[in-house]
Order: sequence, then C-alpha cells, then structure tokens
Amino acid sequence: VQLQASGGGLVQAGTSLRLSCAAFGCAFSNYHMAWFRQAPGKEREFVASISWYGGNTAFADSAKGRFTISRDNAKNTVDLQMNDLKPEDTAVYYCAARARGSSIPGATAKNYDYWGQGTQVTVSS
Repeated sequence: VQLQASGGGLVQAGTSLRLSCAAFGCAFSNYHMAWFRQAPGKEREFVASISWYGGNTAFADSAKGRFTISRDNAKNTVDLQMNDLKPEDTAVYYCAARARGSSIPGATAKNYDYWGQGTQVTVSS
C-alpha cells in the first residue's frame, strides 16, 4: 500500500486549503483513513478520520467546525478540506490507512498500518 499526500502550501490565516491523499496498491475500500499532523517539536496528533464506507467521521477538537474529511472509493482518494486556517495549524500533514477489521478508524496513530510521506502546511498570521 502506498499513500501519496498532496495539496500543502503556504497560506494566510483565515483562508482554506484542501489536502488530498491517493492510495495505490490496495483495495481502498478495505481501509479506514485518517489525517494526522506533526508540528516542529511536537508529537504527531490526530486530525480527522473516516471509515471505510465514509459513514463515520471523527475530528480532533481543534478541527471541529473548520475541517471536513471525505473519500472517494472509486478514485482511491481521501481529502481533507481545511477552512479558516490558523497559524497553529502549521504542520506536516500525513494521511494514514488502517485495515477495516476494526469497526471505527480511531485516533491512535500506532493503530494505522500505512502512512504517506506528508505534505507541509504553513499558515502565516
């Protein structure tokens, strides 16, 4: 399984950015998907997740009301729409995949089986 994240960049606070993650070499619908992020000097943290069928989503408190997550199983992609970005959203964003043996994706990084390379998001004030 290979995951390729894209869409990061340098933006101003209050604007939007859409990240996308493409999956290769797997039956995409067999996997829950999630986005995590890691800021300099900080641990990797959960941002959002979506179940294999798209019906169950979850968000970190910092993302609720501003971020949405969606997936297209026909295109093998999962997107993270980020609105009203804040400087504290600055981080490297990683997409991750977890086999759907579990009922929900979860927010624990160690439970995810595959990771993308990350895409940098920088929000200036």
